[in-house]
Amino acid sequence: MASLTSKPRNFGAYNHYATPCTRTHQIGALFLVVSTFFITRLFDQWSSVTTAIDLRRTYSSGVTTDNGILQWPERGYGSYLTLKIYVYDENEIEGLKELMYGRDGSVKTTACLKGQWGSQVKIHKLLLESKFRTSKKDEADLFFVPAYAKCVRMLGGLNDKEINHTYVKVLSQMPYFRRSGGRDHIFVFPSGAGAHLFRSWSTFINRSIILTPEADRTDKKDTTAFNTWKDIIIPGNVDDAMTKNGRPDVQPLPLSKRKYLANYLGRAQGKAGRLKLIELSKQYPDKLECPDLKFSGTEKFGRTTYFEHLRNAKFCLAPRGESSWTLRFYESFFVECVPVLLSDHAELPFQNVIDYAQVSIKWPSTRIGTELLDYLASIPDRDKEEMIARGRQIRCLFVYGPDSAPCSAVKGILWELQRKVRHFHQSTETFWLHNGSFVNRELVAFNSWRPPMPLP
Repeated sequence: MASLTSKPRNFGAYNHYATPCTRTHQIGALFLVVSTFFITRLFDQWSSVTTAIDLRRTYSSGVTTDNGILQWPERGYGSYLTLKIYVYDENEIEGLKELMYGRDGSVKTTACLKGQWGSQVKIHKLLLESKFRTSKKDEADLFFVPAYAKCVRMLGGLNDKEINHTYVKVLSQMPYFRRSGGRDHIFVFPSGAGAHLFRSWSTFINRSIILTPEADRTDKKDTTAFNTWKDIIIPGNVDDAMTKNGRPDVQPLPLSKRKYLANYLGRAQGKAGRLKLIELSKQYPDKLECPDLKFSGTEKFGRTTYFEHLRNAKFCLAPRGESSWTLRFYESFFVECVPVLLSDHAELPFQNVIDYAQVSIKWPSTRIGTELLDYLASIPDRDKEEMIARGRQIRCLFVYGPDSAPCSAVKGILWELQRKVRHFHQSTETFWLHNGSFVNRELVAFNSWRPPMPLP
């Protein structure tokens, strides 16, 4: 064994060129290591698929993100997307087809693409095409359960009782759902009913990840289906004709050519805030356009007519309806009027990257009246133009496009899902042994579970 006083080894000819290691050399070496680390990290960020414009800085820089890539905050999300999502096939689970096409298969997917519930279809379709999709359950981080239940119900394909029964039947055939208690399974409920469309949600999927625009939806027992710890708020489904690349069907108007200060285009439905706006419009018809739209008849607006009216005001008012969220808030960005949220409990998507105070106004619903119109009239056109320009930068996050696009709603959802991934799962009906194997109450190993399985 060499001692501390041993002479240094002679490495032959190479020793002839050796020079003493001085303090300067040590400092230089340390500087080289540190600089290499930071340069490498910068290069990794530059070359990563997620590298892009930080939205919080674009407001002052004026850089647009319509064609840029969004950068999610690294803290809590990671530096890049590494998800693997398994999408259940409609043919592998008995009952899935009924939740997608109705009891007799008569509900068409094209019909379900429209309206508020269209995101249920779009998210499914885009995940099928996603590079983050895996065909192997064993390597999946998350599992997506496709269902168009709201559309199916509205078109008469299933009634409430059938929807509830079919969901339970589907879940009982999913060993991986049973393994985690549903914690790694994703469900989409995009309509005004939220997860309450599945009446027994609180028994069967109360631990699952729910994607919904409804962050406060409650039933008659005053229990909410949304949990901020596990669930994700998604944007409403804006008509494709307004979100498509290139020229939307209805172009925004210059502010100087807009007829009204503000508008509200919707049905009253007996809601206090909406009724106040309709009455206010009767007092100030030159400032506020607020027809009480109907489901049918001559007062029902077609798609093009609706957006032509929506673009004709500088401010688009978005009061709550049956629940706090409103599609009108998202539509406003595509006709480039400033959204005014009149819904006190509303929660909005992607708050980690969007500063909504920079692109919209939130006004107390209890103060709807002339005070609101006076305030809106006092805002200089320059300020409105700046808010509209900033809204133009972030509206790509409200477009249900592919995750291969630099910016889309699905890409934002994937970033949010990545934070929900767990390395370890457990449920009340899952147990583990010393060798790492998972078993049920009968001590049957997971790979031997056979559906249907009893659910809680």
